[in-house]
Amino acid sequence: MPRENTIPALKILAWFKTHGRKNFPWQRSNDPYTVWLSEIMLQQTQVSTVIEYFERFTRQFPTINSLADAHVDDVLALWSGLGYYARARNLHKAAQIIACEYDGVFPDNFDQVIALPGIGKSTAGAILAFSANQRHPILDGNVKRVLCRYFAIEGYPGKREVELKLWQLADENTPTKNVDQYTQAIMDLGATVCTRKNPDCPGCPLFDSCAANKQGIQSQLPTPKPKKSLPTKQTRMLVISNNQSEILLEKRPPTGIWGGLWSLPECTIDADIAQHCQQILGLKIAHENELELLKHSFSHYHLIIRPHQLNVAGIQVLKEDSLNWFALNQVHQLGLPKPVKSLIDEIKINNG
Repeated sequence: MPRENTIPALKILAWFKTHGRKNFPWQRSNDPYTVWLSEIMLQQTQVSTVIEYFERFTRQFPTINSLADAHVDDVLALWSGLGYYARARNLHKAAQIIACEYDGVFPDNFDQVIALPGIGKSTAGAILAFSANQRHPILDGNVKRVLCRYFAIEGYPGKREVELKLWQLADENTPTKNVDQYTQAIMDLGATVCTRKNPDCPGCPLFDSCAANKQGIQSQLPTPKPKKSLPTKQTRMLVISNNQSEILLEKRPPTGIWGGLWSLPECTIDADIAQHCQQILGLKIAHENELELLKHSFSHYHLIIRPHQLNVAGIQVLKEDSLNWFALNQVHQLGLPKPVKSLIDEIKINNG
């Protein structure tokens, strides 16, 4: 019998046997590379979105060494549209470290795993639980929700004292046997039953012993993040084409928003566009047309994009090495931010 105030692991495992999710493409084996890749892709991203990206990525890069040998531009191109691009850059860096320091074999030591770029404590625990059945607690969003409700933990989970309490509970409740199944089971429970809204409490194997259910406070937990209004920023994106029907793109710096991706040149809202293009890009503009604005939201601010479609006459020399002309049929082979891809698609439609 489980001790008092402990999640009954056997109930979760029995529920998982019948109701758990077992048919995702990354569950076909316990290969640590594909487990690692899936865990990174699933951060902040819906499972339904990840499946297609995962399959395309593993076709292109079936091994750690093939990923390590790839150019970062090719990695970012396959990641285009998935968002949070630092994940892709860190994945590539980590693959190069593994290829160099571990002969292309993913390490099975927790300290070595957590030292790799882009891998935190929970991700490292999940990778080793699924690939090597090692006992490590995890604390992704789904598990946090289950623990907060089962133990009626109040307070925003992002606060340090609350998070430390949840880590303690995660550790105390992770069994020594069937760790891989338990880890997937508690994640699945949060994803499919103990959902953020309208949890299916009658269908939950922990229904009878859940503190939040007993107190009728399921909908109040986890305590939401204190609301904070996000600032809004604005920029002008310049959709510049030449008479060869090529479009001008700019390689963004390797870090920061959309780091390492190809994007459209930008200028400030109050800039004189023609003057900016002449002085900064070395281009003389022949025609200009303002397009409908776009809104794109990041986790920490909203971005208002005011796009301008511009044409240049003749072939002009570009001032910066980070700038390059691309034929429209080449563009989607590149890593592009989602709003930039949308803008370019609109131009293709208009030109078509």
